[in-house]
Amino acid sequence: MKMTVLTLFPEMFAPVRESILKRAQEAGLLKIDFVDFRDYATSKHKNVDDVPYGGGAGMVLKPEPIYAAMRNLPPAQGRRRVILMSPQGRVFRQETAKLWSEYDELIFLCGHYEGFDERIRELVDEEASLGDYVLTGGELAAMVMMDAVARLVPGVLGEETSVAEESHSATLLEYPQYTRPADFEGRQVPEVLLSGHHAMIKRWRRKESICRTFLRRPDLFATVSFESDDYAILEELILEYPEMAAWRLKWEHLCPPPKRRRSSRKA
Repeated sequence: MKMTVLTLFPEMFAPVRESILKRAQEAGLLKIDFVDFRDYATSKHKNVDDVPYGGGAGMVLKPEPIYAAMRNLPPAQGRRRVILMSPQGRVFRQETAKLWSEYDELIFLCGHYEGFDERIRELVDEEASLGDYVLTGGELAAMVMMDAVARLVPGVLGEETSVAEESHSATLLEYPQYTRPADFEGRQVPEVLLSGHHAMIKRWRRKESICRTFLRRPDLFATVSFESDDYAILEELILEYPEMAAWRLKWEHLCPPPKRRRSSRKA
């Protein structure tokens, strides 16, 4: 995958040159380019912003440098998506990361100052936001989104199963994880994880994921589509957390039918 960032501050992106993203770039799985659109400003002092028409506080990014920078990009090699970092955009989620990871190239347009000239929005395919708050610029948001997408590119993490089992990858939050030592200052690793019984471990992890999601993220719990094997787990959890019974309609249709008794007839 190729990622191109249009920004006034390329030096802010030092973190994407480290750790897993660094290895992905060295392995040829990921290519990241930066374009300083100040280089495309034509005024004597390389101004990229100006006062807003109609008055108001702050400065607004001018359209000319950004249009020029976009027009100077190499032709798209495959599917390309242009994304504007904006607090007005759709909130970025794991589902968004999955969708973007299917593209061949992503272009992130990062702003600063008060905002963009409205005509710049005509250049983009969508606007994206990290959440309902405002940052000083789009660079930090772009880095978060780039990291979330890059780790979904095949080969970047090495183990595809690790992506599938993480929090938000399947709506549920991830189950608790443990490593050595088995006893740390009296805090024991759950015995089931030491049992070697794979079916029991799988069931324990599923139960913990469901429980953790219910307790920490009821908004996510409301969107979960449960499986038939979850019925017994959910009924167990109701005994531990009676308030979960209010959600029983979500899984009661999974209740297994009662076993039919075979009648014995004497000859």
